[in-house]
Amino acid sequence: MSEKMHPLIGKGYVQVYTGNGKGKTTAALGLAFRAMGCGLKTYVGQFMKGQKYSELDAACKVPDFITIEQFGKDTFVHVKYPPLPEDIALVQKGLEKVKQAIASHKYNIVVLDEITTAFHFNLVSIDDMLSLIKNKPDGLELIFTGRYAPKELIEAADLVTEMTEIKHYYQKNVPARQGIEK
Repeated sequence: MSEKMHPLIGKGYVQVYTGNGKGKTTAALGLAFRAMGCGLKTYVGQFMKGQKYSELDAACKVPDFITIEQFGKDTFVHVKYPPLPEDIALVQKGLEKVKQAIASHKYNIVVLDEITTAFHFNLVSIDDMLSLIKNKPDGLELIFTGRYAPKELIEAADLVTEMTEIKHYYQKNVPARQGIEK
């Protein structure tokens, strides 16, 4: 094993959680929680999210292990309209923060939450995402989440999981619940 490889992680891999089903962010946060149990540190950059989610409060309780930063407004971007300059600027700020987190060598895992959705909304390019993979240091696990993962990202990843919605209580007008969906 090279000096750059982490004894628990090894070389580090690229994971993608995508699809239209529930659980992409939850899977990434579950991985962060498991990693914390081994003393590993995780940075989560949440793209297109500025809303209050319970994981923000949870991360505040374990700041030595999990850091979450949001790069989005507290409203949703709509695919039928061109992205606003503010939305693009927030995503670009997020990309820079992710690059800083990677370069700091402080984290064992870096999560780009909803980055593939940001790609779908033309807020980030495939080249931006592939550049992160190309420049990923050994010993770092890199996680991409969100709907609509592009083919090029799927091909570049080592592990890809697609969450498929079969049935959801949203279809019965059940609102998102604190601690479960938000």
